[in-house]
Amino acid sequence: MKKRALISVSDKTGIVEFARKLTELGYEIISTGGTAKTLAAAGVKNVGISDITGFPECLDGRVKTLHPAVHAGLLARRDDPEHMKQIEKLGISPIDVVCVNLYPFKATVMKEGVTLEDAVENIDIGGPTMIRAAAKNYGDVAVVVDPRDYDEVIERLKNGTMDKTYRMTLMYKVFRHTAEYDSLISEHFAERLGIEFPDHVTFAYEKAQELRYGENPHQKAAFYREPLPAAGTLSEAKQLHGKELSFNNINDAAGALELLKEFEGSPCVVASKHTNPCGVAVADDLYTAYMKAYECDPVSIFGGIVACNREVDEKTAEEMSKIFLEIVIAPSFSKKALEILTQKKNIRLLELDVAARPKTKQYDMKKVAGGLLVQERDATLYDEGDVKVVTKKQPTKDELEQMKFAYKVVKHTKSNAIVVARDFAAIGVGPGQTNRIWAASQAIERAGDKVKGAVLASDAFFPFGDCAEVAAKAGITAIIQPGGSIRDEESIKVCDENGLSMIFVGSRHFKH
Repeated sequence: MKKRALISVSDKTGIVEFARKLTELGYEIISTGGTAKTLAAAGVKNVGISDITGFPECLDGRVKTLHPAVHAGLLARRDDPEHMKQIEKLGISPIDVVCVNLYPFKATVMKEGVTLEDAVENIDIGGPTMIRAAAKNYGDVAVVVDPRDYDEVIERLKNGTMDKTYRMTLMYKVFRHTAEYDSLISEHFAERLGIEFPDHVTFAYEKAQELRYGENPHQKAAFYREPLPAAGTLSEAKQLHGKELSFNNINDAAGALELLKEFEGSPCVVASKHTNPCGVAVADDLYTAYMKAYECDPVSIFGGIVACNREVDEKTAEEMSKIFLEIVIAPSFSKKALEILTQKKNIRLLELDVAARPKTKQYDMKKVAGGLLVQERDATLYDEGDVKVVTKKQPTKDELEQMKFAYKVVKHTKSNAIVVARDFAAIGVGPGQTNRIWAASQAIERAGDKVKGAVLASDAFFPFGDCAEVAAKAGITAIIQPGGSIRDEESIKVCDENGLSMIFVGSRHFKH
């Protein structure tokens, strides 16, 4: 019985050579539409799908392969005499190899202003049906969906090593491929319909790289990126120098970028360690911003991550080179800055348009044993209309601006979190404490002598008056917090007795 291969691909990378080698191995090539023309133009003989089905392609090509002559040829089990007798009686020959990749739905919806009609037209029907049928009958049919597999498939067909395990690997790739494809389609239309939390959810991600290990050396890990480019995120960064990123590098750098995006105006530098800011500042130039961020915690920044929203210049690079930094992220690096920083073998330099924003809505996901928590990203700070001065003393205009700065920083600090700031720089950060007074005490202690005249931000309300008391004793002049505690009056009273101003903004920013 003559061996047959059905080829119908949207991505024609390597397809002519693949088909030519199948022909050399004795396979009759069956093809469709544009693929048939490509093969014929390259001198590869093929039989049109209509010659197999006895039915013309119709409905603008929507119906080509949806026919028993195709699917019976794919699904007939060679080890089942009844199957083989039936297809022989029907005049249908088995199909032994299927090479199909699907309509470019992803490339279509990535286009600016893609219409609903274009999106729908690029949903493949016949392709998924064929490869699923072939995959179901993997014991008899080799099904190929990835051009990177062409060479190995040819080699195995040639030397007789197309065994059941490898066929199962190809089958697995089919169902992985169609799952991703359907997930992209469902996500696209969920977004069009404004459906945020469907009853059932699947997410398509593509492996960007395998990592040396995970959070700890004994844990295996990989980094997956969203299939549609997410502008301004770490997955879009270009690495200019240094060894590959680790699990912790990626996690920490992503946190630093989230905080950096809060500051769109002046030059800003964020220093981060273990996903917590250890220095944040804005200034008239990047060098000054870096120095102010560094001075917040010169100890913790060592081995940390620095994210900048301006080009790194020579002067700033010289300062950065004085300590060990894991990563520096910036929109660009001057030639001199690159010369300076690349002298340090272990530093990673990432170039990224940090001001860019993903076009699709982003969600925050946390995996827990037995389930998945999904929520909208915390994309707001507070509504100016919700700001209430709750103390007798009114904050000055400068204090209001300083408090807003501090609130942006505390939003991206692990709870319970307190941030002390002045002159648009964090001077004390108290992250991740199990009670708020410890966080406040830590931030104030870190601020040292600079605390007098500074402002304090809390990511959630004060449950007692103790945080206001330590703030007043330290010399802090203004406090920003969400408010909403049943004991708010205790904190207000402490502020009034000590001449502090305090504002409630109504928006909490827990970060666990």
